[in-house]
Amino acid sequence: MSHSTDARHVSPNFITEIIDSDLAKGRYPEVVTRFPPEPNGYLHIGHAKAICLNFGIALDYQGQCNLRFDDTNPEKENYEFVNSIRQDVEWLGFKPAQVLFASDYFEKYYECAVQLIKDGNAYVDSVSDEEMRQLRGNLEEPGKPSPYRDRSVEENLDLLARMRAGEFPEGAHVLRGKIDLSHPNMKLRDPVLYRILHSSHYHVGEGWHIYPLYDFAHPLEDFIEGISHSICTLEFENNRAIYDWLLDSLKGKCGFPENPRPHQYENARLVLDNTVLSKRKLIIMAEQRYLDGWNKPFQPPVISGWNDPRMPTISGIRRRGVRPEAIREFIRRVGVSKTNSRVDLSTLDATIRDDLNFISPRVMAVLKPLKVIIENLPAGHLEELDAPYWPHDVPNEGTRKLPFTREIYIDQDDFMEEATSGFQRLTLGGRARLRYAYNITCNQVIKDDAGNVKELLCSYDPESHDGPKGVKGVVHWVSAEKAVPAEFRAYERLFTVANPDAEEGDFTDYLNPESLKTFRGFVEPSVLSDSKETRYQFERVGYYWQDPEESTPGNLVFNRIVTLKDSFAEQKAEGRGPRAEGKKPKAESKPQVKNQVVLSSEEKILVDAYKARGLNESEAVTLARDEKLSSYLSESGEHLSHLASWVIGDLSGAIREGRNTITLEQLSSLVSKIQSGEISNRIAKDVLAEALESGQDPNAIVETRGLKQVSDTGALEAVIRQVMEQNPDKVTAYRSGKTGLIGFFVGQVMRETKGQGNPQLVNGLVAKLLG
Repeated sequence: MSHSTDARHVSPNFITEIIDSDLAKGRYPEVVTRFPPEPNGYLHIGHAKAICLNFGIALDYQGQCNLRFDDTNPEKENYEFVNSIRQDVEWLGFKPAQVLFASDYFEKYYECAVQLIKDGNAYVDSVSDEEMRQLRGNLEEPGKPSPYRDRSVEENLDLLARMRAGEFPEGAHVLRGKIDLSHPNMKLRDPVLYRILHSSHYHVGEGWHIYPLYDFAHPLEDFIEGISHSICTLEFENNRAIYDWLLDSLKGKCGFPENPRPHQYENARLVLDNTVLSKRKLIIMAEQRYLDGWNKPFQPPVISGWNDPRMPTISGIRRRGVRPEAIREFIRRVGVSKTNSRVDLSTLDATIRDDLNFISPRVMAVLKPLKVIIENLPAGHLEELDAPYWPHDVPNEGTRKLPFTREIYIDQDDFMEEATSGFQRLTLGGRARLRYAYNITCNQVIKDDAGNVKELLCSYDPESHDGPKGVKGVVHWVSAEKAVPAEFRAYERLFTVANPDAEEGDFTDYLNPESLKTFRGFVEPSVLSDSKETRYQFERVGYYWQDPEESTPGNLVFNRIVTLKDSFAEQKAEGRGPRAEGKKPKAESKPQVKNQVVLSSEEKILVDAYKARGLNESEAVTLARDEKLSSYLSESGEHLSHLASWVIGDLSGAIREGRNTITLEQLSSLVSKIQSGEISNRIAKDVLAEALESGQDPNAIVETRGLKQVSDTGALEAVIRQVMEQNPDKVTAYRSGKTGLIGFFVGQVMRETKGQGNPQLVNGLVAKLLG
């Protein structure tokens, strides 16, 4: 059975090629996958990749995917984690075919253990852990048999039954597979299958005194559930030998069929810079405790829990305000590979920005308020100015009213008493423009006793509302009388180094003390009429939304979802940021600027040359320091500024790894299609990902699959009506005056058309049909 690629959830990759081949050969009647987390912690973004891959493949092949809790370790598992995992999977947009528990199969595992003993494939061993390690040998020396390896079937069955009954203390016996003590894969040197553990189980309660190990339980779980393709990460590659041995030993027995049986396939796990995804380390941060009896006091920053917005957990990411659409798109961009590699967090941030851009109305907030008194306005003056929610390049419409009063707040960073070179905002004696309002001139600075600027006395030009009239600096502002006080939490990367695991000492030494900055400021009053779910772009500040746990109408708290641009990369390029300032060294000899970007004189020249050709700072630095990327773009000529972002954002990994098949000419042609409006950015990204996997010309993919923008008015109107029917409450709210919701409807239509709807046409038709 083949399947269309028009609306697939998972881009073609080596696993989908295997599935295509299996279905063509009739190896399985349908595709059945599973997502099997252990409920001993909260899920993180690495699990999101596994969720999207397993559920996405099931959807693409009209199969099914189970959510299975791999709960065979009772000492660490509980229902808190079960419930959080179910919530995370649902939030990401997936519905399991079944919700299952591995612990429900305990009787089946025991039946299989008995069968292995009867077949001479397992035995009860009674040596100590240390003696077992010594007997296993090493890569140069084969293992030696345990003195208990040749126990009779009867004795093994008796001991196993007594182990189950709880007659023996923990560590007295284990059940081992009898495989090959000289095998080069150490996993096959008689692995432990069961151990004694006198612990109650959160799901099945009392009654079990032996619990299976992962290598025994995992393949049996797959076999019991009829899994066709068992997808794991690369660290389980060696475990596949046990997986295959166990299933081949039991197929046709214990109620299992001879064929088909599951097969395991491994792909690269997701590894992100400036974070850790080890569950053990996440527990340390979330619960502020060290494991294994290591007592060490925590230093700031202290994480507030599993769903702290700085944590890479799905719950933390959700609380920060990231939408599931962005996570699914990020996972799609990362792709499926057989090779481990690290992913820069800027890739995730860029995906989040792409998602938020079209659904986040623009409003103004002042995080570090400085009062401005406009002296030529009378006391009590109130003028309501119209301000658009959306910039010109976003095909949405809607406005709100901005109250303009005698006293306003601007941001402290937008004023300098004496301007330095390049500063173009408000100065003493200088002019600046208030966004959507008027030009003002600063006439006097009021300071407190310590010499700090307290207030600005200004005047405004009442004739300047229609244009800046030569004023370059534009500042955002809010009314001091009408604005709403709020707390703003600006989150940064959690660690100061790309790979905390590779540094000296404890990973917590590299927690970023600047990962959370809190401000008390003001936001324009229009937000009070919006849903708490609304994501905003606070102009010139960042993307924010209300904290779902702590924000209330009387005490607004906004979390920064992501910055407006990759400020972290710019800080590294300029030698600033947390790492540039250094951290307390582990020893005198430890460098305090490790991992920051330091440009050579030649690289600085290249950066200036690239910037002169239209590249931004981050792009210029990347190309100056990456010979492979710059070589690829060497013949781009006048098109460099149009192509660089695509090369850096979408092709860099493939180019660096030598697997890129897309020529510069092909990329240039694809980008030309974007500029002409023939295809959208979203289509181009999907096509590039598919082209990298298949080796095809991306332009040929556009043509053969008919991926041009949808500009058929009738077809788009049908989609819009469908979206309106699915959201009657929002239609009513829009028609009652909440016109900012037009962005929601446009976003839904764009998603329904897989990003192929003509944005300008969609925007006009949505406004027309909503009335």
